[in-house]
Amino acid sequence: MLLLALDTATPAVTVALHDGTDVIASSSQVDARRHGELLLPAVDRVLAEAGLKLEAVTGIVVGTGPGPYTGLRVGLMTADTFGLALGVPVHGLCTLDGLAYAADIEKGPFVVATDARRKEVYWATYADSRTRLTGPAVDRPADIAERVAGLPAVGAGALFYPDTFPRAHEPEHVSAASLASLAAEKLAAGEELTAPRPLYLRRPDAQVPKNYKVVTPK
Repeated sequence: MLLLALDTATPAVTVALHDGTDVIASSSQVDARRHGELLLPAVDRVLAEAGLKLEAVTGIVVGTGPGPYTGLRVGLMTADTFGLALGVPVHGLCTLDGLAYAADIEKGPFVVATDARRKEVYWATYADSRTRLTGPAVDRPADIAERVAGLPAVGAGALFYPDTFPRAHEPEHVSAASLASLAAEKLAAGEELTAPRPLYLRRPDAQVPKNYKVVTPK
């Protein structure tokens, strides 16, 4: 097994290689505006670090969000392209699940929350680092304050809103290393992973105008 994992659902552009036993190379850069520029160089970097060629990859793992439309689709389209070119399966994993796994909280419940912009968070609750209880969903922090009161929380969304998540701590962003490790664990146990389809949860920021202004002469 050689899994290539990547995620662009958060400001982190993150890539990792997992050989079925451990992460053998990884790269993460935080830049919310340059997913498209940074992703492929990061793939090249982890392959070079591991001393391997892309053709050695036996499966792709990609974070499916939830996340902003533009960033999320960069990772998903890249994963699909690699899968088609190499003839290998492409597996999807919820980005919040990767954060929960990295948090390594053995006993919950706890919350994972990432920044959804528009003063909202993408969030889900977990029984432990491998078991999601609710979500993912998108809400304003104040609207879910009672539901998450007293729970530990991880993720940038939790760190941004300490009034709602007073027990927030790192990790701030997902890492492909945690996604790869979680995927390898699930595949080894015979579990089926989800399809690599985006969890947008809401419409994109850019909208087609409903009423076009007529500028041609009558």
